[in-house]
Amino acid sequence: MTGRLMLLDTASLYFRAYFGVPDSVKAPDGTPVNAVRGLLDFIDRLVKDHRPEHLVACMDADWRPQWRVDLIPTYKAHRVAEEHEGAPDAEEVPDTLAPQVPVIEEVLDAIGIARVGVAGYEADDVIGTFTARAKGPVDIVTGDRDLYQLVDDARGVRVLYPLKGVGTLQLTDEAVLREKYGVDGRGYADLALLRGDPSDGLPGVAGIGEKTAAKLLAEFGDLAGIMAAVDDPGAKLTPSQRRRLTEARPYVAVAPKVVRVADDVPLPDVGTALPHAPRDPAALEELAHRWGLGGSLQRLLTTLAR
Repeated sequence: MTGRLMLLDTASLYFRAYFGVPDSVKAPDGTPVNAVRGLLDFIDRLVKDHRPEHLVACMDADWRPQWRVDLIPTYKAHRVAEEHEGAPDAEEVPDTLAPQVPVIEEVLDAIGIARVGVAGYEADDVIGTFTARAKGPVDIVTGDRDLYQLVDDARGVRVLYPLKGVGTLQLTDEAVLREKYGVDGRGYADLALLRGDPSDGLPGVAGIGEKTAAKLLAEFGDLAGIMAAVDDPGAKLTPSQRRRLTEARPYVAVAPKVVRVADDVPLPDVGTALPHAPRDPAALEELAHRWGLGGSLQRLLTTLAR
């Protein structure tokens, strides 16, 4: 892949579509399809505005991988709806959204948009691996700031962060990160690790918020530099910071593997080129009729055909 690659954090986008499009948008049988149609509208706008040559809908084959839970047991624990021994736990999803996810998958497949999820990994990890392998510029579309860690001006990797739908996007490059957080893409994972993230069940280091974390990273370079400073009596740390970081050593030892997205996921061999015609027109027509996809699907197909 040498042309522009667009990677969709699909779950992030269909959650936004679900909450942004009224549930009065329904299929002929009365089933809500607001997330399905909203996502198609999102993809249509993204392709129109950014004209990627390659497009991948990245999926959560495992939204809470056991290898992350083994390191930090609280990881996403508050979002577990049902535990499954030997299989991924079920995530809390609104009752009328869960049935729409298989429809989304079928529609994407029939259109011919590459859809990739890998057992044992989150969509973030799939995105991280595609990004690492890309030879050209990469646009990552996500409402999850965790992926700011992949921003890299030198490689043309940026995050398109939806502020309102996908019509208003924050084009996140290193200048934006430095202005908002005081770090570049590489430093964002260390910032997030130190600050913690209640939405992901990451405790962070007690007493060290975002601004303090940014100051420590500016002073000592990275997480390793900060922890080395803890053992250096001459380092510019307050007694409280030194104590807090010392107490947090067990967390700091394992958190990097949890917080940093993987870049070595065994990706399947898939064609990622943006489709210009449906892969399976008959299946797509049947899905469009059954689920009442109407103008949302037609607009996307028209955009893809250009």
